[in-house]
Amino acid sequence: MREPNDENDDRPLRVGSLFSGYGGLDLAVEEVFSARTIWFSEINEPVARVFAHHWPAAPNLGDITAIDWNTVEPVDVICGGFPCQDVSTVGKMAGLKHGTRSGLWAHMATAVEALQPEWVVIENVRGLLSATAIRATTEGDDDEQRNPETAPPEDATLRGLEPDPWGLGDQPARPLRALGAVLGDLADLRYDARWVGLPASAIGAPHPRFRIFILARRAVPHSTCLGLRQGWRDVGTGEGPSRHDRAQPSGDRPRDPARTPAPTGGDVRVDRGVLRRWGRYAAAIARWEHITGRPAPEPAILTEKLGPRPAPAFVEWLMGLDEGWVTESGLGLTSTQQLAALGNGVLPRQAVAAIRSIGW
Repeated sequence: MREPNDENDDRPLRVGSLFSGYGGLDLAVEEVFSARTIWFSEINEPVARVFAHHWPAAPNLGDITAIDWNTVEPVDVICGGFPCQDVSTVGKMAGLKHGTRSGLWAHMATAVEALQPEWVVIENVRGLLSATAIRATTEGDDDEQRNPETAPPEDATLRGLEPDPWGLGDQPARPLRALGAVLGDLADLRYDARWVGLPASAIGAPHPRFRIFILARRAVPHSTCLGLRQGWRDVGTGEGPSRHDRAQPSGDRPRDPARTPAPTGGDVRVDRGVLRRWGRYAAAIARWEHITGRPAPEPAILTEKLGPRPAPAFVEWLMGLDEGWVTESGLGLTSTQQLAALGNGVLPRQAVAAIRSIGW
């Protein structure tokens, strides 16, 4: 998938990493694109320490809201998983809008607009399908006259059309789904995009961890000055009438079975020792041990005050990372910091399967 270079150019594609975490998405992007990460942006100091340890030559650009993209080295691929707290179904679902942490997507879009990479890779939680993106009502917008007040007619739904009656319009005051806003911004930036929802169990992991992956490719070669249209990323004075901010049904899109990665690992023999240790989880654990090539660590740590708690080394194994990727003592992360980093991270094998399944 390394296409920006010509056949005689052996230079690896260059990757710019945003919201980098411990680098799980970067590992996948580097594998799929035969690329190397040349800079990253991460404001969480302990997690940035992990990334810097594994990519010592890549400088940390720091706070994405303070980066002057005119001074940043161009890249062939920009990847990142913008904060999920406000679109996650386990959070308050504040949505994708200015002033929220998930609204930092706007700064990732600005980076894409400024640097014009050939590819953009995005990862986020399932809530992108159901959380809203609140747009500001711009002066003179006739959205009230041209947008329907009610849900689309039943026959439109039966025809498989998007149940959101406002789709990806140019100036919708009503909310899009968060995923719709991200795809709309990419379209405004002249990027063709494909996306897929994939559980980690589809690649053999012993847990579901459903994630949305977006792969976008620049549609206009060497384009310049392609500004975003007026949209949800503009700062508004407040939320509109309540009917504008209501959540829309998620309506998962049908997926092409040919593009859905099949479970990995095949039949794995489970001996009595594994069965005694893991009980009903034995088959799943044995399969992941087979796929990762290393045995599962102890799953819990016993503490006098808190009782059993997840062992960071076990969570690291669940994410399919090399032993010590986050938990190496020399990195200096506390157990709590390790768990937080791992919980927010990307499972590289899952991302590889997703990108390849939707690649051009």
